[in-house]
Amino acid sequence: MTSDRARPLVPPVDVARDHVLGAPGAPITLVEYGSYSCPFCHAAHGVIADLRDRFGDRMRYVFRHLPLRGSDEAVTAAALAEYAGETAGKFWEAHDALMRRGPVFRPGELDAIGAELGLPPHDAAHSAATRAAAARVQEDTVSARQSGALVTPTFFINGRRFEGAWDEAELSEAMLGSLGHRLHAATLDFVRWGPSSGLMLLVASTIAIAIWNTSLGPAFSSWWHAPLGLLLGGGAFTMPLIDWVNHGLLTIFFLVVALEIKRELAVGRLASRRAATLPIVASIGGMIAPAILYLLVSPGPTDHGWGMTITTDTAFAVALVVLLGRRVPVDLRVFLTAAVIVDDLVGIAVVALFYSGALDPGFLVASVLVTGLMVALNRSGVYAALPYALLGVLLWACLHDAGVHATLAGVVLAVATPTRPPANLHALMAQAQTVIEAETRAGGEAVMRHGPSEPALRALDAIHDRIESPASKVLRSVEPWSSYVVLPVFALANAGVAWSAALMEGHGRLVTAIVLGLAVGKPLGILSFSWLVVRLGLAEKPSSYSWRQLCGAAAIAGIGFTMSLFIAERAFRSSEELGAAKIGVFAASLVAGTVGTLILWPRAEATEDTEPP
Repeated sequence: MTSDRARPLVPPVDVARDHVLGAPGAPITLVEYGSYSCPFCHAAHGVIADLRDRFGDRMRYVFRHLPLRGSDEAVTAAALAEYAGETAGKFWEAHDALMRRGPVFRPGELDAIGAELGLPPHDAAHSAATRAAAARVQEDTVSARQSGALVTPTFFINGRRFEGAWDEAELSEAMLGSLGHRLHAATLDFVRWGPSSGLMLLVASTIAIAIWNTSLGPAFSSWWHAPLGLLLGGGAFTMPLIDWVNHGLLTIFFLVVALEIKRELAVGRLASRRAATLPIVASIGGMIAPAILYLLVSPGPTDHGWGMTITTDTAFAVALVVLLGRRVPVDLRVFLTAAVIVDDLVGIAVVALFYSGALDPGFLVASVLVTGLMVALNRSGVYAALPYALLGVLLWACLHDAGVHATLAGVVLAVATPTRPPANLHALMAQAQTVIEAETRAGGEAVMRHGPSEPALRALDAIHDRIESPASKVLRSVEPWSSYVVLPVFALANAGVAWSAALMEGHGRLVTAIVLGLAVGKPLGILSFSWLVVRLGLAEKPSSYSWRQLCGAAAIAGIGFTMSLFIAERAFRSSEELGAAKIGVFAASLVAGTVGTLILWPRAEATEDTEPP
């Protein structure tokens, strides 16, 4: 896993190298990676001309080549423009002629454009210019890949990739750097930064702990326990606010986790048996060992808290791995992520089986019936989201009254959300192109029209809907809410604890059991089970990381937070035991993160050793 933050322009604009149109010192620089055989670049050509008229000397425009892949004509046209620049200093004249005559060039038309510009023939006397032109096109193509420009046209504004619609209004807003655009860009940068969700969780936890340890602590705690609900006639459905968070909002988190598991099992890291064996077995070891260690250290009244030690907090673990950068090989990141996914799956099952209340048979049967209806809709090919959403809410209510933890509704909803067979992209793209071309022709003939017709918009919307499966669409839409709203609110509601020496009195064994379970049992179980399955020949450890590095990743897996605190809320009714459990989780996570970082910090080549350190 790597950060998706937008990459900068590579190399930066150089007036001695790049083709620059406009004042060299202009404050706004617009760079386009384009192709003369791309119809969209030809459409953007007029937009850029309008922008130059609007901004004047405040804007300079740079064009870099990204010929359409697999098109010899696109490469030849790009080389012609560079040849015009090399031999006659007429790059921009050639650029404008190619944009006006393309994107499809008739046989001999490129030679005709060269003749119209008075370019010298491609003979031995100008072979050096021909080679330089071809090399320049290749350099631009390489720089496009390094800058993250994969399609044409791709624009960069003052070195930052522009990701909006490239009409004049939105491009000009980005170029002017309006407050709205700056906020949008900053938000995208933050969300794409790998550790961002972990940082949000850390900030929320710190705020909760700080408030709890001030005079506002009792009032803050009372606020979370204030009743909230619905009143209708003589009936009422109310719960404390903290239960709405832990039973309601956290359902969204479980939905996201289950959708991610579903995706990984279908097309991701767990799709093949060979790729999945090592992280799955390692994860099982990372749950068995800490649970056993916890029960050995803290038997008796607190033994039902063993579930706190079997899970890893994905946000914190991933954030730390991303911060370590290249010290963590890609294959090791894949291993840790897959193992955490299995942890999440088992953690959900543990909550449902061991941390639910007394069961109500009537509502339990109703839950089964609602689940069956959702499965029936799936099997019937119903892909609209609304029926599943409504049934999901109904299932949540039934599970809540049945005594099963209501967050399980998120898991069931994820399983029932349909996935479609892979789309025929070639056919759908052809259909979309047909619709767009028909609208373009109609737009030139019709009067009093402000945009595409409604039938065309519906057709394009249906094409887009077919490309992305409902499950993927739900995950894409809901995941940011889970990471940046649900989890921070959960931390605010649950991470608070008043630190005091008195809290530890009589609960030393509980805290010790949690710390040993997460910080020792977790890495010990992952490492030993990994070594065993590799030794038995049932799985293969990639040679890209060593056993020492695997040990570091296993230590990081001991960071327990969201699920650990969630289970603690279910396992302990005494405020003293719950407070001690929170301290144990915090201490264990701090130890696990520190030890994992120290182990992974040294930069060393991976070895193909067969024995763990």
